[in-house]
Amino acid sequence: MFSININTTKKHPIIELKDNSTNTLVEVFSFGAMLNKFICNVDGDFFNVIDGYENLDEAINPKEAWFKSCKLSPFVCRLHEGKFNFNNSSYTIEKFYLGEHAIHGIIYNGVYEIISSEANDDSALVELKYDYKGEDKGYPFPFSSTVVWKLTQHNNLSVTTTIEHHNEFAIPICDGWHPYFKMDVSVDACTFQINSNQQVEFDETLIPTGKIVVDERFLKPILLQNIELDNCFQLKNNVEPNCILKGKKLALEISSNQNYPYLQIYTAPHRQSIAIENLSATPDAFNNKMGLISLEPNTTIEFTANYKININ
Repeated sequence: MFSININTTKKHPIIELKDNSTNTLVEVFSFGAMLNKFICNVDGDFFNVIDGYENLDEAINPKEAWFKSCKLSPFVCRLHEGKFNFNNSSYTIEKFYLGEHAIHGIIYNGVYEIISSEANDDSALVELKYDYKGEDKGYPFPFSSTVVWKLTQHNNLSVTTTIEHHNEFAIPICDGWHPYFKMDVSVDACTFQINSNQQVEFDETLIPTGKIVVDERFLKPILLQNIELDNCFQLKNNVEPNCILKGKKLALEISSNQNYPYLQIYTAPHRQSIAIENLSATPDAFNNKMGLISLEPNTTIEFTANYKININ
């Protein structure tokens, strides 16, 4: 039996999805539709595989710009100098910059409205929606983002994002997520495997050069000790899972639908967690067009990522 609890005593609602048979618990903030906890029972101890925030206040005003669990949209990762051309016009993003490049989109701190929630014997889910009104002069194209978080049996969690808009013309759009995962051991003691041997080549500022290079290191499980990553990989078609991260007793499997054909991997310097980001396009896609979607008005597109925790 599954259950839902919605805490409305904070500045923005906090949603808990729970599998009462195992006590697996998921915490989602309506602020940003962020996944902040994915807690599993490991030999009687409860372990959160998400490197999240201490509380909602810290998520709203983070101490550092890690963008933990944030929604990446309408562009993902870096946009070169925050600039792009569209329909014979030039645009410059106003929102967050790291160095010379705009990063992680525009709606990462949007407050989502709870549209619906449901719990039964098999699952618990919550549906959230945010309407971007085109406030940033660098992206003046309104669109809506609907996010459904769903917890099912055996520590399975999925997130489906649906994007639609009603502009009079097709708009450029990308989508992704930026969660940090931690296992029961440090990143250095984890093994990692990706269903990809193709890496997107970056320049020294982490902007794609437009080339794809061969990288076969992760086709089989490899120990992450002394491996530093801030790279994007093009996934093989119709192969699941996208990747497997294994600790001592815990293993994370991530899979996705075909609209997330890229995976960005970032090993945090503290080596306690790793960002594994499902992306619909590469960084700087507004300029290099690698995976860029041109979404027609009054149509929808769905992006789904699945997270499964296995306990040895």
